[in-house]
Amino acid sequence: MTTASNKALMQRFTQFINTASEELAGELISPDAIFYVPGRADRMRGPTGYLAIIGMMRGGFPDIQWTLEETIAEDDKVAARFTMRGTHKGTFYGVPATGKKIEVKAMNIYRFSNGKILEEHGQPDLLGLLQQIGAVPT
Repeated sequence: MTTASNKALMQRFTQFINTASEELAGELISPDAIFYVPGRADRMRGPTGYLAIIGMMRGGFPDIQWTLEETIAEDDKVAARFTMRGTHKGTFYGVPATGKKIEVKAMNIYRFSNGKILEEHGQPDLLGLLQQIGAVPT
């Protein structure tokens, strides 16, 4: 894949995470994909694993949206910087809904194979998110 096609894939991936479309999940994520999620010992796998990650985020922030701010692509890898925005309307990491708005950065690294995501190492600013909803002091 080329740098341009990898960047185009990331644009489609952003559409997927903002809609939680099962159709896009199947189109963009390899059944063999592995996702490394901070705070989880077990790895999420395949399209259903990624939909579960989105479901967890939407459980706490039903209106959450990701903005793809920047991508850097080389060979089969892409580094992507996102901003997540939403409203804390459900329990998240054991913290009941506060109604507070969040704006959190995330830096993720993806590996592609045959036009699909095969691996993601996600690094959201979880501390910043927990501070914004009042779960930990600032």
